[in-house]
Amino acid sequence: MGAEASPEPLDVDHQASTVTFGRKGGCYVTKPVGVMLAMVFVSVLVATGLLVYYFAPSVRYSTRPSAKITARPPNASRAVPSPAATTSTTLRMDTDTGVHSDPSKTSHKDAAEPTTEPTARKRRPDVRLPRALKPLRYLVKLQPFINGDFSIRGYVEVEMEVLEATSNITLHIHNIVTKNDTVRVMSSDDPLRRGPVILRHTYDPVRQFYVASLAEPLEVGKKYVLSMAFLGHLNAQRKGFFKSNYQDADGTNRWMAATMFQPTGARRAFPCFDEPGLKSTFEVYLAREEHMTSLSNMPLLESLPMEGQPGWVWDHYPPSVPMSTYLVTFAVSNFTHIKATYDDRVLLRVWARQEAIEHAHYSLELGQKMLGFYERYFDLAYPLPQMDAIALPENFGGMENWGLILYGEAALLYEEGVSSARDKQYIGTIVAHEVAHQWFGNLVTPKSWTGLWLNEGFATFMQYLAVDQAEPTWKVFDQFVFNSVQDSFAIDCLESSHPIHIPVEHPDDIVQIFDKITYRKGSSLIRMMSHFLTERTFRAGITNYLTAFQYSNSDQDELWEYLTEAALGAQVLPEGTTVKVVMDSWTLKMGYPVIHVARSGDGSVATLTQERFLLGNRRNESATGNYRWWVPLTYTGGDNPDFEVTQPVAWMADTEGQVTLSSLPGHSHWVIFNLQQTGYFRVNYDDHNWDLIIEQLLTDHRVIHTQNRAQIIDDALDLARAGHLSYDTALRVTRYLPRERDYVPWASALDNLQYLHAMFTHSADYGALRKYLLELVVPLYESAGFEDDLKDEHLAQYKRALAVSWACKLEYKPCVDSSLTLFHQWMFNPNNQSIISPNLRSTVYCTAVAAGGQSEWNFTWAQYLASSITSERQKLLDALGCSKQIWLLTRFLEMVFSGAGGIKKSETSRAFSSVARNPLGQHLVWDYFRNNWHHIKESTVGMSNKNFIKRATEALKTHSELEELQAFKVQHTDSLTSVAMVMDQALEMVANNVQWLDTNLWPHCGVDHNHAGPALNAGLLM
Repeated sequence: MGAEASPEPLDVDHQASTVTFGRKGGCYVTKPVGVMLAMVFVSVLVATGLLVYYFAPSVRYSTRPSAKITARPPNASRAVPSPAATTSTTLRMDTDTGVHSDPSKTSHKDAAEPTTEPTARKRRPDVRLPRALKPLRYLVKLQPFINGDFSIRGYVEVEMEVLEATSNITLHIHNIVTKNDTVRVMSSDDPLRRGPVILRHTYDPVRQFYVASLAEPLEVGKKYVLSMAFLGHLNAQRKGFFKSNYQDADGTNRWMAATMFQPTGARRAFPCFDEPGLKSTFEVYLAREEHMTSLSNMPLLESLPMEGQPGWVWDHYPPSVPMSTYLVTFAVSNFTHIKATYDDRVLLRVWARQEAIEHAHYSLELGQKMLGFYERYFDLAYPLPQMDAIALPENFGGMENWGLILYGEAALLYEEGVSSARDKQYIGTIVAHEVAHQWFGNLVTPKSWTGLWLNEGFATFMQYLAVDQAEPTWKVFDQFVFNSVQDSFAIDCLESSHPIHIPVEHPDDIVQIFDKITYRKGSSLIRMMSHFLTERTFRAGITNYLTAFQYSNSDQDELWEYLTEAALGAQVLPEGTTVKVVMDSWTLKMGYPVIHVARSGDGSVATLTQERFLLGNRRNESATGNYRWWVPLTYTGGDNPDFEVTQPVAWMADTEGQVTLSSLPGHSHWVIFNLQQTGYFRVNYDDHNWDLIIEQLLTDHRVIHTQNRAQIIDDALDLARAGHLSYDTALRVTRYLPRERDYVPWASALDNLQYLHAMFTHSADYGALRKYLLELVVPLYESAGFEDDLKDEHLAQYKRALAVSWACKLEYKPCVDSSLTLFHQWMFNPNNQSIISPNLRSTVYCTAVAAGGQSEWNFTWAQYLASSITSERQKLLDALGCSKQIWLLTRFLEMVFSGAGGIKKSETSRAFSSVARNPLGQHLVWDYFRNNWHHIKESTVGMSNKNFIKRATEALKTHSELEELQAFKVQHTDSLTSVAMVMDQALEMVANNVQWLDTNLWPHCGVDHNHAGPALNAGLLM
């Protein structure tokens, strides 16, 4: 259902116990484009002289409380009487944008939107709130018209303590219309006493501030309450309070609403102190129609009929525990639920569409297991009486709101026979991650977004511990080295990486650091710390830290203090060293080292040095000279292999140029450093030690730990890629792979060999590379088999899916023929979901679409439209980009961004990526991206564009393409502010690709891009 007529007048009674709603004049947060802003500004200035714009770091305007909004909700019978009369000015609803504008006033562009005036954006003013006031409690009342025009009537009270004398009350607001006539400031001690007079209301769109300027200063130590009514809007951007739609079983379109307040979305729903360090309690009233259900952080206290609005009720939620604004949450829907209890004191419920709720039982069971695990691990009880989970019909992971966790459907719903083993593990890890946040992030919260990595890094590490307890056969810690350590290596080896502890305040900067460095490097460093402290010491320090700071905020230095205290008692650190000394070397600088191990002639002594590992070989003093780390050293030798002792036997300090270790095995025995790859670094050896390791792999690879086999492969191929090691040596390391039967070493190997595949795809030497890869992959394919068995061990299913994927990718005929046979059987019987195994569907779908034509593509498209299962829709969407018909790919790209055809906005990035992964679609995607950048931004407003940049540029590798990307950045600098970090990383990656081709293709005279260099050819043709 679309937007309907505007709601009727609303009034506000300022007594908290009898709050009703009213629309009054105030500040208008709108989204007109920059050109229109300038035109309206000039015309109004010349015509009336009533408004003045100050384009500076603090963009402001003032309004007087005068206007009253007249509108009618589509299903409300009449307005609640207003306690005071005001002059009336009708505001109209812009039904296209959802922004409210007043034709009698100048509209004001919000500086946080993509069309922000560039000068103000470049100056990047301080967006932190003043520290004069501290919030203590909120009362929030919201009435979202989910089945109407998507407007929100709102009222808020916030009680504040005065820490410093001030005549201003400053709150965050964004895309909210305040009713300035309703704003009041009262003393908490004497509510009947008239509070300070408000002289003016000011809105600063650059910093997203609302300021009430008072006639007299507030008294230090006193408490005051600010109250106001306002109007908001349910947006389609998955930010703030947003709307989402789906179709029920009979095809009826349904709407629901939920919140996404992290990191700065609460200000879109109600005026507030929207910073993580400003915790408060929240008492919530949600209005809903009787046939719907509402949810919030706390259990429902009571439901009350809405006076004068038949069919509507107020759901009243009691005050919450103290928490940050980004954790406040609401949801209103027609969903149903299943439930269970934990320890007879915590109610667990999973909410989903009626048609999907039967698939929620696995996640409900997981929730119980995770809750119990974390209570035991942290030795702290979960503090709330409920833990709800809701499956939104959106394509995203999860959000850890306290007491009401939001998930995308694919992250919460598991259907036997339809969901793959990978889908199941995804659900397990996401649920474990979000439940971990209930302690690390919710109970104890970073003081600012600079400490985001404490939230996300710890939750990512803890998810592995919890899943390993719940599903031990999955061997998730074997997967850790591939999923977290090596995956973060791929970004952290760039000069354009960033420290995980990085000062950020501006919303654009905050959004950018939700990346692999924060999540995966953060978790890798925590895992390293847990090993060098020992698990027992680490756990004791964490429990003491959480206990000390519960319901409060902290920073990493305070965490280091508690871990150091535990470490000193256990004597697990070098004398005179603290956790802060060690960890600051890892958290306050970007990157990681490669440890070079050079053994003496008899092998008994090794000299270790460290340098920053950079993927490009343009290494210079400024990029590497000041980069040293505290490195925990572990090793074992071929004379007595023992990979289980992961506590350091020695340390390399960040002040030491080298370390010498003695008593190593003799010359004929290998040594391997960084046991189970618990340290966040790479290792390079002298040629003789590499030869010994390769000999061991070829003789009996099982002597070396699974995680270290994955480490050795990953290190060798990336060291070769960066010019530290010859490709002859690196490819000899992979020669043992036909004997490898474990998933993780194969995953590391093929992930690295994918780079060679991408570089050679359009080369005359691709045939030699394909032959080499088939020699490795075919034995894996034959041992795993094409016929899938869902009863096999978890990683056996992973391994089979990987083998089939690569065999078909390399056009191995038995694999292609089997895929086509299954797909065509499915085409003849589309209702039979058992024809193709869930584990193999991604490969079968893609292979059939690639080998077929329009009929296969159209069938896949029809199945995508017909499916209501998010994980299945994702597989089908991925396959649509596999076509080898350029016109089909072009049409698909246009469909993605046109809003036509049924692709949801939250799925556009995935659809775009599916074409970008296709070798025939790579240049198509790049051309489309740079020619339609503004259209892409406009059609994905409210979404992060990071993935579009990554996918559009990852295959670029020529000098001309690098120049095109450089020109693109220059041309669009002003519209790339929120993705500047990703753009810099893309430029560096493309420059590295260009350099790699120049270095590794055999030049007879200059650079010949058709022949591999001699070292690489030697490795491929052995």
